[in-house]
Amino acid sequence: MTDDTIQRPPATFKAQTTTPGEGAPAFSGDLTDIGTLKRLLARHGIAPNKGLGQHLLTSRRALNAVVAAADLTPNDAVLEVGAGPGVLTRELAQRARRVVAVELDRAVLPVLRETTAGLANVEIIPRNLLEVDPAEVFGAEPYKLVANLPYYITSLILRYLLESANAPRVLVVMVQREVAERLVAGPGEMSLLALSVQFYGTPHIVTNVPATAFYPPPRVDSAVVRVDLHPAPLLDAAAAEMFFELIHAGFAEKRKQLHNTLVRHIDAPRATIDRWLAEGDIDPTRRAQTLSLEEWLRLTHIATASAG
Repeated sequence: MTDDTIQRPPATFKAQTTTPGEGAPAFSGDLTDIGTLKRLLARHGIAPNKGLGQHLLTSRRALNAVVAAADLTPNDAVLEVGAGPGVLTRELAQRARRVVAVELDRAVLPVLRETTAGLANVEIIPRNLLEVDPAEVFGAEPYKLVANLPYYITSLILRYLLESANAPRVLVVMVQREVAERLVAGPGEMSLLALSVQFYGTPHIVTNVPATAFYPPPRVDSAVVRVDLHPAPLLDAAAAEMFFELIHAGFAEKRKQLHNTLVRHIDAPRATIDRWLAEGDIDPTRRAQTLSLEEWLRLTHIATASAG
């Protein structure tokens, strides 16, 4: 993924869940064993779909790191995105009360149903996550996101879930290592992606995962990131809208000085913007990536009060 922004997803639709058939024999193979995985896929006549970003996890160490980072209890509900053949799904089902596995690829669904057969706490949604409303699936019930996210859609999924009516309380995701580093960046390396995620929660990198941990191996290494949502929103709805307007304006021309890019992309006179920056004790010649989250929040409070 090369885009710094978290893009806005399309409108959602309700999705029906299915549960693997009762009475089916339980799958006993180890999906982190490359031979077992290849034989299973071959029996179903399929191969990983690179177009959908399918790189299947075959490292027991990395799998254990993801599961441990989620800190699951028998009372937890979990949302998994891109379940694939079920290597992570099966581990989650052993620890959580409820696992909702979303999988877009119809070809791999028979494999997922086979490997989760007999696991009564697993529900499968055969749809694109962006067409699934978490509030319809979980209601007001708290849940955790635990997933190996496809690289090409990472930012879209993060924004979609974080902005949903019922956002996950904790996110544990495997992402491209470069993306992970952007998520946890501080002043000097800030981006729209970092600010957008850090506005909702606190991210940290749990561990790095080499490309050799996947089949087929991707071109880049990955990392496991955990994001703990803030206990309360940092801003109310109106101020949050102003926050995102400001950061998008600031990063529209991130190599330009902040006062110049804000003037070009915010509907306010230069004198007003200069006053906002002065009141916020922010040097107008700085670049957007040098500001901390706290400085953007301070600027937001000033701009919102001025607009009111």
